[in-house]
Amino acid sequence: MPTFTALTTLTGRDAAYALGDAMEALIPEPTGVGVFEMEDGSGLWEVGGYFEEAPDDAALAVLAVAMGAKPFIVSELPETDWVAHVRRELAPVEAGRFFVYGSHDADKVPEGCQPLLIEAAMAFGTGHHGTTLGCLRALDRLATDGFVGRRVVDVGCGTAVLAMGAARIWSDPVLASDIDEVAVDVARANVTANGLEGRVTCVEAAGFDHPALEEAAPFDLVFANILKGPLVALAPDMAGAMQGDAFAILSGILNEQADEVIEVYARNGINLHHRESIGDWTTITLRKLA
Repeated sequence: MPTFTALTTLTGRDAAYALGDAMEALIPEPTGVGVFEMEDGSGLWEVGGYFEEAPDDAALAVLAVAMGAKPFIVSELPETDWVAHVRRELAPVEAGRFFVYGSHDADKVPEGCQPLLIEAAMAFGTGHHGTTLGCLRALDRLATDGFVGRRVVDVGCGTAVLAMGAARIWSDPVLASDIDEVAVDVARANVTANGLEGRVTCVEAAGFDHPALEEAAPFDLVFANILKGPLVALAPDMAGAMQGDAFAILSGILNEQADEVIEVYARNGINLHHRESIGDWTTITLRKLA
């Protein structure tokens, strides 16, 4: 059975969610509706619906005009085994000493690496995106230079691949947090799959607002692979949660946004140590001196 998508963009969070709510009432009704802020700094939001039969073009046109959105683009998607497709497309990733792979590539894990098993169906945080790859490279670089993390936290952990990377190379327990309950469940499943139970603890939290994080602070290494807006908002809290002579590895930053993020953190006493751009994305390593 074919699947249809209907996508549009508009300005403003409230308008985007209102449009998403209105789409739920369409006939035929969508099987799912998504509302996402675009990551290009444009201020636009994308609203899309999935349909098991062709949507009503006239109804979509009326909604677009009423909500001030661009005309919907309707596409028919072929039947695809997406997990098989992702497995074919997502080859193992090497990031310094780290080797990120799916179980279908278990026979390709080289000797002497630090393996990180992330299943293909859990695409965000597999290491293929420039942000995750950049963070793993930054972690490898710090470790190569002799840094040893004793109090490490991964804020906005997604799959927990960064927290697991730290737990692979250092002996002390690592914390991982995410604001999304589903992400925390995925992170815990990954921790179990990698045999790191007791080494990585995953909690649901917004920023540093959780008793486990408050008790473990101050940290000597903080990962935050999120987006520019939350990173900027998090700067004062991160400064307060870091000990003297500590590092932060930040990503989810478009290349053109990097200087602004660096400036905000410098104003909070956390200064640039290293930066790397991979594709459209920049990863920055910052240092808070004692």
